[in-house]
Amino acid sequence: MRKNLKLNASLWQLLIISIVIFISACKKDEVKPNNNSSINTWIDSNMRYIYYWNDKIPASVDKSKNPKDYFDALLYKTEDRFSWIQENFTDLINSLNGIAKEAGYDLKLYRESESNKNVIAQITYIKPNSPASDAGLKRGDVITKINSTQITTDNYQDLINNKIAESHTVTYNPSDAANEQLLSPVTKSLNVVEYTENPNYLSKVITIGDKKIGYYVYNFFAPGTGDNYDIEMDNIFSQFKSDGITDLILDFRFNSGGAVSSATNLASLIAPSITKNDIFYKSTFNAQAQRDILADPEYGPDFLIEHFKEKSQNIGSLLSGNKVYVLTGEYTASASELIINGLRPYMTVYLIGETTYGKNVASTTIYDPKNPNNKWGLQPIILKTSNSKDESNYSNGFIPDIKISDDDLYILPLGDNKETLLSLALENITGTTILARKSNKTKLEFVNSSGLLKPRSFAMTVESEKFKKFLTR
Repeated sequence: MRKNLKLNASLWQLLIISIVIFISACKKDEVKPNNNSSINTWIDSNMRYIYYWNDKIPASVDKSKNPKDYFDALLYKTEDRFSWIQENFTDLINSLNGIAKEAGYDLKLYRESESNKNVIAQITYIKPNSPASDAGLKRGDVITKINSTQITTDNYQDLINNKIAESHTVTYNPSDAANEQLLSPVTKSLNVVEYTENPNYLSKVITIGDKKIGYYVYNFFAPGTGDNYDIEMDNIFSQFKSDGITDLILDFRFNSGGAVSSATNLASLIAPSITKNDIFYKSTFNAQAQRDILADPEYGPDFLIEHFKEKSQNIGSLLSGNKVYVLTGEYTASASELIINGLRPYMTVYLIGETTYGKNVASTTIYDPKNPNNKWGLQPIILKTSNSKDESNYSNGFIPDIKISDDDLYILPLGDNKETLLSLALENITGTTILARKSNKTKLEFVNSSGLLKPRSFAMTVESEKFKKFLTR
């Protein structure tokens, strides 16, 4: 009997252990509560209020979707090419301020030939004090392989978007542009670092005859920490003024946009005879947000108008013929185009290069500081801009006065007087020949560029703090 009781006790222990194991296993297999619904409700609330095309948002979208897919389903894709969402809002904010993990170079991609799928990646500029700069790479060098893999039309997006975002090797032909040749291939390893890019890339004064020409390469719009980049911009123009420049060339060919506050600062340094009462640009929101802004005593009609600043460093009165020259590329966009459009009522804006991208709408950054479980950041289009004459018709881009591509196998350093676009501007200003153009220029078939693939590409951003009242919904 005792033996049976002992056996029964053992069976009960085994049964209890089995039940505990079963319950534990079930807990491991349980699906955690889906947080997508609450995040998507937050996305939906903000988008239905502030999104420029909020009247085009579908009435109902499945809130169990991944937030990226949910956001994407809300967009009015007929007109909106620009709104985006990022999984980590810190990365989003950093990207808009020129902070990213990279090796420090930008590329243009071309077909090697019509007979194969091979792609060559030409370096358009190297960022100072970056791993690429330290490795000795320079503008014009031609990369053929990344991590020993030949770049092709089939794999270039993966290689550019993913592989060069981590430490990698490049096999490239150094450029000897002066002698129009590419040297023997070299392979180098490049580390990826968190790099903070300064948008004030290059400034110099070029003297030709009685002309003193200010040349300014500005690669994106960002005020910087404590407005240090805008302050540096002011100092550059202060030097231009002190040097007595007679003409100004803005090089925007690599500039796809950024903060409108920095655009206002730059425009205020250039426009002639402007005061704080003159209009740089006007904003138009969706009907609902526009009504609320106009009716709110804290906002009102003035909120829809951005005026110029009065800057002691302004050089507008020095410019010959009341004209500014702008060098453009295939992704000159957003805040760069805002400068072009906003200055046109006040002066002649003479464009040299390629047709600009065409973006007359602006976005703002939205994130949820109240919810530690929600790391998503939104960058939706919220307004359309126009200049003081209510002109805004450039969604297809601005067509240059001199339309020319700088696509060539051999390109000179930025700031070299004989560099293609700069030389054309100098010739137009001085009336003298700077560069004898080649009739047998190497023709290249453009494929894409790293600039077009950047997360912050085509951003024209307005500080979300201005809309705090409307965005805490």
